[in-house]
Amino acid sequence: MARAIVIVLDSLGIGAAPDAGKFGDSGADTFGHIAEKRKQSGAAFSIPNLLKLGLGEAHRGAVGHYADGIHECETEGAFAWAAEVSSGKDTPSGHWELMGVPVHFDWGYFTDKENSFPKDLLQRIQAQSGIPGILGNCHASGTEIIQRLGQKHIETGAPIFYTSADSVFQIAAHEEYFGLERLYKLCEQVRGLLDDYNIGRVIARPFVGETPDDYVRTANRKDYSVLPPKPTVLNKLESAGGQVIGIGKISDIFAHSGISQSFKGKDLSELMDKTLKAMGTAGDNTLIFTNLVDFDTLYGHRRNAEGYAQELEHFDQWLPKVISAMREDDLLVLTADHGCDPTWPGSDHTREYVPLLLSGRKVAAKSHGERQSFADLGQTLCRWFRLSPMDEGTAIDI
Repeated sequence: MARAIVIVLDSLGIGAAPDAGKFGDSGADTFGHIAEKRKQSGAAFSIPNLLKLGLGEAHRGAVGHYADGIHECETEGAFAWAAEVSSGKDTPSGHWELMGVPVHFDWGYFTDKENSFPKDLLQRIQAQSGIPGILGNCHASGTEIIQRLGQKHIETGAPIFYTSADSVFQIAAHEEYFGLERLYKLCEQVRGLLDDYNIGRVIARPFVGETPDDYVRTANRKDYSVLPPKPTVLNKLESAGGQVIGIGKISDIFAHSGISQSFKGKDLSELMDKTLKAMGTAGDNTLIFTNLVDFDTLYGHRRNAEGYAQELEHFDQWLPKVISAMREDDLLVLTADHGCDPTWPGSDHTREYVPLLLSGRKVAAKSHGERQSFADLGQTLCRWFRLSPMDEGTAIDI
């Protein structure tokens, strides 16, 4: 029986999607602009393994030309570029659609930049949790707000509440002075009060440090997501007797539904090491599903194009190990869940095509062109695992 390894390079968009204008993202191009910045610096952009698997060709298909410094490369796998049909450009929508369940409803959002959360909601949170107050209550960058309000948080015991253009309620608190388990409990309480607001995620954002200069967020982030609106490929595979191993924040994104085992990691190296270990031990009929979040959180949102380029080079160095660990019937998929162009104004995600790079000993090297939905991957996985088809998406004939 076959296995599949799906690795999400979180936020690696490859050019503005057809509906990018509706999101204010016409011209966004995460990969293209990273390559442009690297060329302007005069340094080489060394990602030979990604290019062999078709990243450069998928980007050219999406935008009509090669990225700066990227040239035609004979590919060793199938590639395509996929547009999103879900109503948002957020993490849950992207991942759920990849697994065959697009989001056709509109998420709720906290749109006010200041005093973002409704007063009655904040009152209910305080009454239920017993916290002495709140700080923030605004749209903010997670790193900026802990530097600005972290000291007051430690002095008062009031957690920091903030949001963004995504459907999200984020809570930052110090791991030692506030307590990690206390932060998790608070997030669970807030999650239970948000049903009427249709908010996709509550995110615990713990940090450590003694002064604003050394405050740093830790790897103990935890996402509290709502359930996908329908069963995903993950549920189908488990119901058929298969196994789903979630690595990184995958389990949180799917509200632990359809996940057989879950492993966390503090950075790309640790997550890739856990992916390789899973590949070494997992049996047949297994999906190993990995999210590499640092592309998004450390480089996309922080608008750090050079850091993003270096992280891509770092990941590229892992690919030979992954390919060497693959079995005869394994399928490797590299993709993304949205864009987060580090050269774009603001700090939010960008509406972009994502790459679908598929490889394995039984996968023919060819272009599968533009795909109308991320759900084409979910349908492809159903065919790969011989599952009944999803309601949406068109399988790629590999």
